[in-house]
Amino acid sequence: MYLEKKFYLTKKGLEKAKKEHEGLLDIKRRKIKGEAPELLHSEDLNPEYLSYLEDMELLDGRIAELELILKNAQIILPPKKEDKEKIMPGAKVLLEIDGLEDEFEIVGSFEANPSLGKISNESPVGKALLGRQAGEEFVISSPIKTAYKIKKIKYNLS
Repeated sequence: MYLEKKFYLTKKGLEKAKKEHEGLLDIKRRKIKGEAPELLHSEDLNPEYLSYLEDMELLDGRIAELELILKNAQIILPPKKEDKEKIMPGAKVLLEIDGLEDEFEIVGSFEANPSLGKISNESPVGKALLGRQAGEEFVISSPIKTAYKIKKIKYNLS
C-alpha cells in the first residue's frame, strides 16, 4: 500500500496553509461567478480567454497542492523527554560549520526559509541532522564538502 508523504507543520504553519487555501477557494469562486471571456469561434483564440484558462489552471494547481498538504499534515510537537537530546522536526540546532556558528530550525518543506534560519527536514542538511545529538560531527558533500558539528539542540514549541 502506498503511504502518502507527511508534511511537518508548526501550528502557525498549519494556520497559514488553511488561510491560504480558503483565500484561494474564495478567489476561484469569484472568478467562476464572474463572466469568463468568450472563446471566439474563429481561427484565432481570444487572448483574454487563454489568460483566464491559465489563471484557473495555476489556481487549481495551488489549491490541490494545499489540499494535499492539509490532508497529510503532521503538527510538529515537542519531543518526549527521552528524545529531547535528538534532532527532530521543530528543533533549533546550533551548528559549527567550517569554524563558524549558525543556528537553524528544522521545519517541514512548506515552512522552510533558509534566509530566516528555517531549513527543511527534506534538505540535505536537514536530513543529515535528523536523529543526531549534540557533539556529533558529520560531512556533507553537495556540491562542496562541508564539515558540521552539532553544538546545541533546543525545542521552543508551544
